[in-house]
Amino acid sequence: MENNKEPLSLIIIIIGFMVLLNLVLEVHSAEKFTITRHDFPNDFVFGSGTSAYQWEGAADEDGRTPSVWDTYAHDGYVHGGQNGDVACDGYHKYEEDVKLMVESGLEAYRFSISWSRLIPNGRGPVNPKALEFYNNLINELINNGIQPHVTLHNFDFPQALEDEYGGWISRKIIRDFTNYADVCFREFGDRVSYWITINEPNVFSLGGYDQGNGPPHHCSPPFCNNKSKRGNSTTEPYLALHHILLAHSSAVRLYRTKYKEKQNGFVGISVYSFGFFPNTTTEKDILAAQRARDFFVGWVMEPLLHGDYPTSMKKIAGTRIPTFTDRESKLVKGLIHYTNLNITDNSLVLESNLRDFSADMAVLMQTGVERLELFYKLEILTASLMFFSSLCAIYNWLNFDGSDLFANAEYPIEPWGLIEELNHFKLNYGNPPMFIYENGQRTASNASLQDVSRVKYLQGYIGATLHSLRNGSNLKGYIAWSFIDLFELLDGYESSFGLYYVDRNDPELKRYPKLSAKWYSWFLKGRSFAVEAIELEKDPSHISIDHFFD
Repeated sequence: MENNKEPLSLIIIIIGFMVLLNLVLEVHSAEKFTITRHDFPNDFVFGSGTSAYQWEGAADEDGRTPSVWDTYAHDGYVHGGQNGDVACDGYHKYEEDVKLMVESGLEAYRFSISWSRLIPNGRGPVNPKALEFYNNLINELINNGIQPHVTLHNFDFPQALEDEYGGWISRKIIRDFTNYADVCFREFGDRVSYWITINEPNVFSLGGYDQGNGPPHHCSPPFCNNKSKRGNSTTEPYLALHHILLAHSSAVRLYRTKYKEKQNGFVGISVYSFGFFPNTTTEKDILAAQRARDFFVGWVMEPLLHGDYPTSMKKIAGTRIPTFTDRESKLVKGLIHYTNLNITDNSLVLESNLRDFSADMAVLMQTGVERLELFYKLEILTASLMFFSSLCAIYNWLNFDGSDLFANAEYPIEPWGLIEELNHFKLNYGNPPMFIYENGQRTASNASLQDVSRVKYLQGYIGATLHSLRNGSNLKGYIAWSFIDLFELLDGYESSFGLYYVDRNDPELKRYPKLSAKWYSWFLKGRSFAVEAIELEKDPSHISIDHFFD
């Protein structure tokens, strides 16, 4: 951070959280849910979200070119060989979706911009059709009183830049990303106050450049979870993330010097993280937990906090991890946060001369895929920066074999974890203003529209939010994930998080409200009731999905 006095840098952390404690905390249960929107302050914001490749569709329309996510999906690496060519057709149906947001009572909407739609070659001419689309979407939101939150890069940079110089493994992308950010700030910044540069750079670097679990699908044997003909798992994840940090700092610096005075917005980066606890009290496991924290969390957060990578990373990875110049280190400073995961020492792997990121970390992680995900982000604003976090994941990008990634199992409802995390922020970070940025329940895509589990999930975590607010946490908003059923990164259309169901057998991709959409809308409009008190009414127009009411 160049100047700690400038209230401009935004950092986003996504925190994967596994439940290790059997805590019993007083929160509003689904059976006794009596709170309403009126229990929250008037300036507390409720909303929901999507992202470009997951929602827009129109993959080859109006000048858009493929992103690396398009290529990854079309190469068959998403469950069932599915892709986002059509997705939810948000490109054509945005007005309909905003109308649903208005009917639902949303106050904020999170979405991302497709770089390959806005600047099809990655650099050079701006696509006027893309400008028209995003201006129309933003204006539609603003005109209906909905606050936009915008991400610039969500796993989907232009394939043209990948083909030309390898994307994030080249320093050339720093300039191209900064120019792309400049276009977005210039064209949309008069109406957008919340910007996210890159979503989850550590997960993106691990999945995309080490194990091949995500776009752009780089990896090298024996570290590939999916076969790939390109990449070097021992160096590329370190190199990609290094360039991401430099690109982020370049975009922040640009905003400060060129746009901040007039637009008064915030620009930041999203970092996926989870905390690490030793599996035993042995010295080896204690050191292993710290090493894991250094590698997975400190990899991004230490440069943002101190301007350099953790000492343990530099010692183990050696020349495979890039070095910041003195000037660069001043541009990437910020904050850090974490929660918990069981760790066992595995330092014997360091005896191997051929190591990737995971081997360098040298730990065994007891994630337990059956715990699945607790999915929410905390957006934290301070005087000098905005900070997002999320209790998310256990898609084990570090050691998984892929067999459980495509399960449709629902997540456990344990809102005490959110309370504990918010309390941690209150006690350890000066209680900055915070948004719970994502919170959602996964179900199978062919599950009933009577998604009682999602309603109970929302009730539990909204109750936990109010509990924390009343307990002194400086909370400012709650953003549920996701607004409608999307194309998911790993399991395509097989699972869903949406408040609205999308009928993919209907050429018009008709949207249908689930029980959760009705509940969320009623809650936002000040009504209070238990899930048992509401049900969806069948409508003659629902005949094609009649079986989903059962």
